[in-house]
Amino acid sequence: MGEAAANLDSKRRPVTRSDRRGGEYPYFGANGVQDYVDEYIFDGTFLLMGEDGSVVQKDGTPVLNWATGKIWVNNHAHVLVEKSSDVRLRFLFHYLQTVDITSYVTGGTQPKLNQGNMNRIEVPVPSLEDQDRIVAILDKFDALVNDLSVGLPAELRARRQQYEYYRDRLLTFEEAA
Repeated sequence: MGEAAANLDSKRRPVTRSDRRGGEYPYFGANGVQDYVDEYIFDGTFLLMGEDGSVVQKDGTPVLNWATGKIWVNNHAHVLVEKSSDVRLRFLFHYLQTVDITSYVTGGTQPKLNQGNMNRIEVPVPSLEDQDRIVAILDKFDALVNDLSVGLPAELRARRQQYEYYRDRLLTFEEAA
């Protein structure tokens, strides 16, 4: 992992709730958007991985967020960008959703995934062509599942086709002799 993604944690700046000024930019913590603020410290495409607090899902996989555009990230999430031209960040995002990271997490009541342990997570590196193909397929499925504007019309089309198939089969009769 340490060879696949560059870590921008040193650029994070936590801001207490009382010091935050409301605005248009998402303010990310370990488990996603916590607030919206009037300034940003990152601008681009990022893979955010929980560092402490919300670090591990119930199935052992990491807490991940995909962030694009102008954002602020506090010190509870690792900020990752592409480091190597051999690994696509979006591939890394999808792959990490399959990895049990519990053996990399320390701490009892306050789970923590420190940089050293995170960098030790093994990541397979298929060809860029295969990574792009995998990402395209998984992004399409993700949109079908999570984006109502895509998923719902696709589901409606599938049910309409199913209805027409059964309607035609059930309402086709042989002529009596």
